[in-house]
Amino acid sequence: MAAAAAAALIAVGCAPEAPDYQAVWSTTSAPTSAPPTSAAPGAAPVPIAAYLEQAGVAGQPVAPDRVTDLVVTMPTPPGWKPYQNTNLAPGTRMIAKGDTYPTAMLMMFELNGDFNVAEALTHANVDAQMSENFKQLGASTSPFDGFPSSMIEGSYDLNGARMHSYNRIVIATGAPPKSQRYLIQFTVTGFADKAAEQSADIEAIIEGFSVAVPKPPAR
Repeated sequence: MAAAAAAALIAVGCAPEAPDYQAVWSTTSAPTSAPPTSAAPGAAPVPIAAYLEQAGVAGQPVAPDRVTDLVVTMPTPPGWKPYQNTNLAPGTRMIAKGDTYPTAMLMMFELNGDFNVAEALTHANVDAQMSENFKQLGASTSPFDGFPSSMIEGSYDLNGARMHSYNRIVIATGAPPKSQRYLIQFTVTGFADKAAEQSADIEAIIEGFSVAVPKPPAR
């Protein structure tokens, strides 16, 4: 599920890297197996990263814990630990349970340039739908924590294994006076055949993910 495309595929049983659907500012994608909904008939699908680049928007990766005008939270269940890899964009926060999947990843980009948010989000799921043998299990375009968002959940093939992934993209605006716009990508991935046994941790991470403008200091 390439919810914005990317880095390296991983071999089953090896330490986790960012699968092809997990990084935002890239144009790499897997072969398509399901028609992306954002593509016009006969037109090539355009992932959100490419759409923003074509619109003249610059994306600068930032570490969520260093941003002061927006609070982005991803919980860490017991037994999970931070994971670092040189293939990940600077500032990426990634956690894993053990030496392979499941993983959860949080990426954040500072966006500079004007664009149509609603139109951009019609491209949010393109990379996911382009994953090998992708089967959509659920999707939503409802706002998330009050911000424009797109979510897609599904299964796909990766190096001989069937994977299950939940991916959400949020386009959030930070606190004034700067009112900086950010693209936030949150992805949780596991082996499909272990979805039931891993469901408690995965659901806790998904339910604990949040995006909010910090409250102003009390006077």
